[in-house]
Amino acid sequence: MGRGDNGAAEEIMGNCFTCLVAVALALTAAFWVWGEPLLWLFGCSEETIVYALPYMRIYAGGSLFVMMALGMNLFITTQGFTRFSMVTVVAGAVSNIILDPIFIYALDMGVQGAALATVISQAISGVLVVRFLVGKTTVLRMRRRWLRPRSQVMLPVLGLGLAPFVMQATEALLNISFNSSLQRYGGDIPVGAMTVASTIMQMAWIPTQGIGQGAQPIISYNYGAGNLGRVKEAFWALVKVSVVFMMALWALIQLFPQFFIRIFNDSPELMDTAVWSLRLYTASMGLFGIQLSVQQTFMAIGRAKASLFIACLRKVILLIPLIFILPLFFGDKVFAVFLAEPVSDFTSVVVSAVTFFFVFRRAMADLEKKNAGETQQAQ
Repeated sequence: MGRGDNGAAEEIMGNCFTCLVAVALALTAAFWVWGEPLLWLFGCSEETIVYALPYMRIYAGGSLFVMMALGMNLFITTQGFTRFSMVTVVAGAVSNIILDPIFIYALDMGVQGAALATVISQAISGVLVVRFLVGKTTVLRMRRRWLRPRSQVMLPVLGLGLAPFVMQATEALLNISFNSSLQRYGGDIPVGAMTVASTIMQMAWIPTQGIGQGAQPIISYNYGAGNLGRVKEAFWALVKVSVVFMMALWALIQLFPQFFIRIFNDSPELMDTAVWSLRLYTASMGLFGIQLSVQQTFMAIGRAKASLFIACLRKVILLIPLIFILPLFFGDKVFAVFLAEPVSDFTSVVVSAVTFFFVFRRAMADLEKKNAGETQQAQ
């Protein structure tokens, strides 16, 4: 779109739509067939499997709606229709809040009701998104001729999407690693404390990711248009907002951990472990806005390899090995498992910043050369 080629942009969108549908159907089938073994891998116990399995099977049935609501909504944001993009998300969230008590309590459906409420809410968001993209308001429109996937289109898309995919997919492996280690060294209480800590971390990480996704189309559009100054301005704005937000939330968590823990659980037995573990787990969280800004910018300027490296660095290269290595050097094994998170976060931020310095400078130099060449040709 930065180059003015809206036809190619529509083809990318149509190809992505078809691939999202295919992936949704494949995931639904996979979770229905192998759902129970996967839940055991994630650390389910005899007490929790009876709740997790029915929830997962219903939720998996709504995978298509999740794909439409989350995946295709980005194409609305990219075109600048941020208000409607937000409306689709809010509509799903509000629907979920309304439907949860109806299905869970009024209809006495328990966790199955919670899953059904989520699926219906995602369906509402998904329908709004698709209707907008086939309507008259949108700049890029879904057209039948672009629905057939082509390798020339999807391979670059998959290359750039590999980094966020790795970040999300490794969450599963990360949960397995944390839960299995904590279950081994401490039992259900440390596992519960980790669940609380990781959920609170996601409360911080998701808004920061939203800030990055908001900046990404601005950076990408101006990079494609050759607007060097605007690219730099957008990047530094992204870094400042992300770091300030994360540092503020980090300070609140360190000062008032009990407040955040009680949102999820107020058991005195869990509270003792959760307070110190939450402070330790989030010790380096304030700096994480730097890494997220770096990765989003790498994606925006088409540096897929650098973005993939940053995505793999924190979890795959550092965190997962540290979960199993650090307990070998500490008497308090549970403390060592929680320590893996801040050590990984701090190291990955430093490496990300250094990597970005070299890669971004080179990308800006290439853009300056391209602009200079186009200027000479015009003259």
